[in-house]
Amino acid sequence: MDTERNHRIVIVGGGTGGISVAARLARALKGAEITIIEPSDKHYYQPLWTLVGGGAADRTSTERDMASLIPAGVTWIRDAVAEFAPERDELTTVGGSTIAYDTLVVAPGIQIDWGVIDGLKGAIGHDGVCSNYSYELVDSTWEAIQATQEGNAIFTYPNTPVKCGGAPQKIMWLADHYFRKQGRREAINVVFASAGAKIFGVEKYRLALEKLVESRGIDTRFRHHLVAVRGPSKEAVFENLDSGETVILPYSMIHVTPPMSSPDFLKRSPLANESGWVDVDPATTRHNRYANVWSLGDASSLPTSKTGAAIRKQAPVLVANLLAALAGKETGAVYDGYTSCPLVTGYGRLILAEFNYAGEPVETFPFDQSKERLSMYLMKKHMLPALYWNGMMRGRA
Repeated sequence: MDTERNHRIVIVGGGTGGISVAARLARALKGAEITIIEPSDKHYYQPLWTLVGGGAADRTSTERDMASLIPAGVTWIRDAVAEFAPERDELTTVGGSTIAYDTLVVAPGIQIDWGVIDGLKGAIGHDGVCSNYSYELVDSTWEAIQATQEGNAIFTYPNTPVKCGGAPQKIMWLADHYFRKQGRREAINVVFASAGAKIFGVEKYRLALEKLVESRGIDTRFRHHLVAVRGPSKEAVFENLDSGETVILPYSMIHVTPPMSSPDFLKRSPLANESGWVDVDPATTRHNRYANVWSLGDASSLPTSKTGAAIRKQAPVLVANLLAALAGKETGAVYDGYTSCPLVTGYGRLILAEFNYAGEPVETFPFDQSKERLSMYLMKKHMLPALYWNGMMRGRA
């Protein structure tokens, strides 16, 4: 096992959080040793996968080469982390290197646990079983929607945290709209089967969405957690989380939002809390036990929705506090839990939910964002991807 030279700042993860923090740090700390550890050679703008699955965008537009996004002056180690040893300020990679650091930023994202649902791996991607949660699978969603003529079209939400908590219902609304435009809706029962207890967690937007559920005849099955997919018989098996009973629903198509969790290498590390997430202060993003460790994004314990919009607000707070710590100063920047969920409710329709830790709406625009608007849909489709690639990924927004 070889030991690399001591890096001043090591960032684990080349996703939205890792790249945006690296870009900000590279600009602020000229000549500093900054290293990103990331095994993937591609980076994806995943919020657009909802529209790809609904036939309203092309998946290739969501992909970039990782090398094109690594900030100038930042070293990229194409490897994955195997273990953390924060008591020694070191980590070990899958490739066998031991890397020492002065400061560590942990942003590996969330792990998708496809294998937790019995039968899903063998069924996914064909015969009406689809998911927007994979670049390789997202086109299967549009194929399934187009092929569905009658019967149950089921859209699931698991009993775990997921990235972009609104995404499981966004594709449902697009499918419902498509079925109506094709004159098929009366023959298709649109089912939202969610392990949650309600359609959305923030009251203002929940009330608006409940009106849409009623007016559009959505069959909601709350507290229903998908446990198995029977591909040959086209049956979905759910556990009723209140009664414990098994519920079996036939489907013509089923869009599966798979269970998700903290990455395995993080779960078993000293950096994790009891739930497996990086144990950080919710205001400062600094680790609660290791003062030179920081975290943001989906793998962090920050108690807010796991979205790119949340990271856009977390990154400047983390960087400001990290720089203050390096300078021996107090960490004064505060993250208030802001996140945003652009809830696509049909083609050309969007409710823009923005809120903080307290579940209070924190809206950007001078109008009621709980109403469906074409302008907000166009913003999601065209403006937000440009802001992402040219702003966030460059550390400028």
